[in-house]
Amino acid sequence: MNIQHPPTDERLMANAIRALAMDAVQAANSGHPGMPMGMADVATVLFNRFITLDPADHKWPNRDRFVLSAGHGSMLLYAINHLLGYDDMGLDQIRAFRQLDSRTAGHPEYGHAKGIEMTTGPLGQGIATAVGMALSERMGNARFSDLIDHYTYVIAGDGCLMEGVSHEAIDLAGHLGLGRLIVLWDDNRITIDGDTDLATSTDQLARFAAAGWHVLSCNGHNATEIGDAIEEARLDPRPTMIACQTTIGFGAPNKQGGHDVHGAPLGEDEIAATRVHLGWDHAPFEVPQDVYDGWAAIAQRGAKKRAEWQARLKTAAGRDAFDAHLAQDISALTTAMTDHKDQLIADKPKVATRKASEMALEVVNEALPFSVGGSADLTGSNLTRSKGQKSVTKSDFGGSYIHYGVREFGMSAVMNGIALSGLFRPYGGTFLVFADYARPAIRLAALMGVPTTFVMTHDSIGLGEDGPTHQPVETIASLRAIPNLTVLRPCDAVETAEAWEIAASSQTSPVLLALSRQALPLVRETSSRENLTARGAYILRHVTDRQVTLIATGSEVEIALNAAEELAAEGICAAVVSAPSFDLFKAQDAVYQTNVLGEAPRVGVEAAIQQGWDALLRPSDGFVGMTGFGASAPADQLYQKFGITAQAVAETAKSVI
Repeated sequence: MNIQHPPTDERLMANAIRALAMDAVQAANSGHPGMPMGMADVATVLFNRFITLDPADHKWPNRDRFVLSAGHGSMLLYAINHLLGYDDMGLDQIRAFRQLDSRTAGHPEYGHAKGIEMTTGPLGQGIATAVGMALSERMGNARFSDLIDHYTYVIAGDGCLMEGVSHEAIDLAGHLGLGRLIVLWDDNRITIDGDTDLATSTDQLARFAAAGWHVLSCNGHNATEIGDAIEEARLDPRPTMIACQTTIGFGAPNKQGGHDVHGAPLGEDEIAATRVHLGWDHAPFEVPQDVYDGWAAIAQRGAKKRAEWQARLKTAAGRDAFDAHLAQDISALTTAMTDHKDQLIADKPKVATRKASEMALEVVNEALPFSVGGSADLTGSNLTRSKGQKSVTKSDFGGSYIHYGVREFGMSAVMNGIALSGLFRPYGGTFLVFADYARPAIRLAALMGVPTTFVMTHDSIGLGEDGPTHQPVETIASLRAIPNLTVLRPCDAVETAEAWEIAASSQTSPVLLALSRQALPLVRETSSRENLTARGAYILRHVTDRQVTLIATGSEVEIALNAAEELAAEGICAAVVSAPSFDLFKAQDAVYQTNVLGEAPRVGVEAAIQQGWDALLRPSDGFVGMTGFGASAPADQLYQKFGITAQAVAETAKSVI
């Protein structure tokens, strides 16, 4: 049923959003007033009558999630959070919109202010990530039905729905029947270039309906129609898309309805005219107390709901399990993984690191009940599913393995949403070369500091016959270029186990595992209580009088070790360094780095391009790797063809000594 809203007039509450938005954009001389002004009525009805949240506890697990997918309209969110009374969103922040070190950045940034559920701006990613939040809610509800039952609301624009990732996301959401996901489409028919008919003729309602969604439409400036549509959406078991027919820049008498109001200040004259047109007789950044009171009543309603929830939590039968899901304690994994490494060293398996990852995941998923896996239709190749891991389906959300379909970008965004929910730790797999499809979500995970784990297999020319379309010679270099992304390319089963420990314990950065298709020998001969992989690089083969240092990653560590043996036969002392993570090595102190790398000439070895190796190699050092794309042939033939062999490494080493 419709939640009783306060007596304050909703149009006045909406006009406060419009006024703050146009004033802030004008003061910054930069920004997007059109969407906040156009969607102010929709947002006001949504918050005033339906959304449940409490600004006094912005991390309350059962709060409704609100995602502003059309992130360029950030002033809508900032204005709402200010009016709701978030203690870090005072008028000083509204006045400082888009200014250095303010919380009110040009696009909403997760972690910069309370009430921002995710970083948005890259269009389409908001709606896709929100699917992950809604999926997490369903999985949480399957485990804790009396504690998790919130909604996820999204405001999306034409640009969000044009972006390809929106198709991946709505398809998956419709297939899974995520009924507590409600998307409010700002149907204003305007883009930056002009009317939407310049570039699209898609019937969006038919498109969503074809994907299994419940579809509705309303006048986005009629509070009754908006409220009725949201109420109907909340009662339907399917995800709902509501087409809210709006006028961009609503209230600006001379500019509303045109694309010029999308991304530029209105100007002093038009702002004055807008104040008259809306009957908003208040100075810039001034909001009357009765409007503040109306918005405060929303927060008060949320505080009451949170108190009721906390009372339920105290007596909930599954409280301990729920607390464990929230705490995500990995201490059980630390002990179990130590035992697993000891067993690996005893057994000395020769397996692909993708297989070693599967072996490690048996330990991870057994120890961590909050771990959730998946693959973009490559489960049998990525080896991301553990024994007994049950699938998540429309009829049973109690599983812990998600079939994402051929949707690499969508999968990655959904995983980010699951991670942001706080209940689960997601990982998902595809081939490394398809990281290019997933890159925007990987980058956004790094920007937000969300600990999503990306499992990327078939990491080099070693995948063989599938050929250059599937051989990621340049991909790992481009991934290493992303700030705050921990890229790990382990060389054997022990390093792979340690890589999973790193992924499971990460708190402020995503982790990407680059894993081999071909079998690799175990090269770690002794157990170490220390996670050597976490050092980023370490000496694997020690020598007393080092004449050259061979540095390798992943499958090429074996080649470097063989080259060192060849050099030893010629009386040349070669140390071998395994370097699974350039970033983690860079984070070590200078003394450690110097001890590992030494002063002798160095040779880098990787079945990939050299770009990015300047962190480890000097101009005078050598490199054995790829200089172009690969080819289709068995792996051993490709390594010979492209000169990535022990003999080639040995010759390069002799040339730099």
